[in-house]
Amino acid sequence: MDDHPARALPGAAAGGGPQPAGLLELDGSAGEGGGQRLRSALTLSMCTGRPFRMRHIRAGRERPGLLRQHVACVTASQAVSGGSAEGAEVGSTEVAFSPGEVRAGDHVFGVGSAGSCTLVLQTVWPALMALREPSRIMLRGGTHNPGAPPFHFIDRAYAPLMRRLGCPSELRLRRHGFYPTGGGGIEVVLPGSPDGTLTPFDLLERGALRNGYAECLVAAVPRHVGARELDTLGRALGWSGEQLRLPLVRQNEGPGNALMVTLEHEHLVELFTAFGEKGVSAETVARNVVREVRAYTAGQAALGPWLADQWMLPLAIAVWRTGSPAGFTCSGLSAHARSNLELIGQFLPVTFRTSQADTGWRVDIGA
Repeated sequence: MDDHPARALPGAAAGGGPQPAGLLELDGSAGEGGGQRLRSALTLSMCTGRPFRMRHIRAGRERPGLLRQHVACVTASQAVSGGSAEGAEVGSTEVAFSPGEVRAGDHVFGVGSAGSCTLVLQTVWPALMALREPSRIMLRGGTHNPGAPPFHFIDRAYAPLMRRLGCPSELRLRRHGFYPTGGGGIEVVLPGSPDGTLTPFDLLERGALRNGYAECLVAAVPRHVGARELDTLGRALGWSGEQLRLPLVRQNEGPGNALMVTLEHEHLVELFTAFGEKGVSAETVARNVVREVRAYTAGQAALGPWLADQWMLPLAIAVWRTGSPAGFTCSGLSAHARSNLELIGQFLPVTFRTSQADTGWRVDIGA
């Protein structure tokens, strides 16, 4: 069993709301060392009011420093919080960010490339989730990107958990944006919380499987590619008929190919995705997503590794604001997740306890 005590902020108290403190110095190359460290730091800075400086951003990557989508996350955080930033330009390895007061409102954020819209959304969403006033967010860029949660994942898996936490939402996919062309559009409406309160909850069991199906999105890609992917997946999982879907997608939104598996359980929805790319056969794409599905279904943990990674941040914020502990089980703790635990602990006076459970992990967050 591993204990991960978070460092308390000077003058902060659980449930006390934003408590600004001195500039927090962060190492962007620590832990997993990817762009998520910056995104999480921006979110936590807006929520706590604490400014930070992050150095060595994405130092170990093939292209170190900020990419366009990371710059978009900083710009979006400035707009939502009325904050200021230094070093927010493509290629920069150091960013200083100082938040202002988070306010609801209407915003339009463009990544300017095929960079992920959803990662920009997940940067600002937790900062807005306890506000009483409504917000409307329009995002332009990539909606279905390798290495980022696709729109359908946000809509079916992430958003329902946020609603249970106390943040209602409405999401609409205006246009698909596949990598590397992009050009997609997402509209998100956050009506606001009637009483401004959050409700942390335990998510320890996934519950019975109620429905499972696969969809293959193909835009400006021959439909037989999608049919082959679905056929390979169907034979591997024993699925057929209505469980294998090839929906119509506007061809001018491509080229792009995404194979998605949705598992609807009693207590949550999980979604796994594999993307087609040049030089990779349809059968290989299908086998890649089947591998993830089998790894998840082999155990009983509630969350898959990617949803667990994204869920721990808003849940930790809710635990901090309310003083009510909560926990979840997951089939795996990725390097992203472990890095996120460490970073959250530098901003919030909460504690993390991770322990092995069944074939996965249990994560408990305490105030």
